[in-house]
Amino acid sequence: MMMMARRTMRRMVGATAWPWARATRSLSLSAINDNRIIMSPPLVTLDLPEIWTPPDSHDCNPLPQRNCSNLQTATVIDGKSIAEEIRSGIDKEVRRMKESIGKVPGLAVILVGERRDSQTYVRNKIKACEEVGIKSIVTEFADGCTEDEVLNALSNYNQDSSINGILVQLPLPQHLDEGKILDAVSLEKDVDGFHPLNIGNLAMRGREPLFIPCTPKGCIELLIRSGVEIMGKNAVVIGRSNIVGLPTSLLLQRHHATVSIVHALTKNPEQITSEADIVIAAAGVANLVRGSWLKPGAVVLDVGTCPVDVSVDPSCEYGYRLMGDVCYEEAMRLASVITPVPGGVGPMTVAMLLSNTLDSAKRAYGFT
Repeated sequence: MMMMARRTMRRMVGATAWPWARATRSLSLSAINDNRIIMSPPLVTLDLPEIWTPPDSHDCNPLPQRNCSNLQTATVIDGKSIAEEIRSGIDKEVRRMKESIGKVPGLAVILVGERRDSQTYVRNKIKACEEVGIKSIVTEFADGCTEDEVLNALSNYNQDSSINGILVQLPLPQHLDEGKILDAVSLEKDVDGFHPLNIGNLAMRGREPLFIPCTPKGCIELLIRSGVEIMGKNAVVIGRSNIVGLPTSLLLQRHHATVSIVHALTKNPEQITSEADIVIAAAGVANLVRGSWLKPGAVVLDVGTCPVDVSVDPSCEYGYRLMGDVCYEEAMRLASVITPVPGGVGPMTVAMLLSNTLDSAKRAYGFT
């Protein structure tokens, strides 16, 4: 009986694997010629640009594009209010540290170039540091700076005992090797959580990273504080960047969600997303996610912060306004819970940065 089962299994494997086997045989000669044993190429050679096709219009409709018998209005998560509560707790801890050991956490920020959105983010982070008593330093470089200039600044901050956290504002200009620069940040000061060892420990069960990346950490904190159940839920993360999409998907798995990732090359992204209980949009494409992408009752976190030029609008201080990845007006009528842009995930990202910097200082100074 066992022998028959084995023969049956061989026949089944042979039948199903035939196209693959035929393709492998056709490649086997080239493998011999270039001395390769394994046909799988280096992973970096598989990387493709993440180029999304933007929607035809940034305009949203007040109603979803499909009929729904139970239209509702979503509960809006006030990320700003939750972040302020967290920052208040951090402020108390920083004061306690200063009174007990005479030290405060220190954060160093490196900003390269003159992107308006990056400058705004850095301003917000520095202001937040001041408000909770964290010392902050910013080193700015022009767009055309050399890689060595940035690496030298990082080296100085790595050796400075008064600096507990180092943040390199992303994205960097294309001529700089982002991976090389992020790898140069001391693991113990990687408050952004982007070091390969931190990401690796985030991915592996039974491991604890020194730091969890700020935006994913903020997303989970919002879900937990809003009473959203994560365990066993179907979650879709839209976008797979190293900054948000990838670590968010890993963190959701650590919280026992069943996770799908939708990216620029995904077929039928709308269908996949419409089956999700939790949707976290982090593609960086204004109004990519329409009402037709969401199932009624979905929880929607919009990480997207897309600067849309409105220089003709005098009410916009910096000549642009931020829009999310999610068409807010349409999603409001379908989602059960949603975050706005701005005022949702953004303030939480800054709060998590302060939290990580405080944790780093506590470890460095042995303060409990």
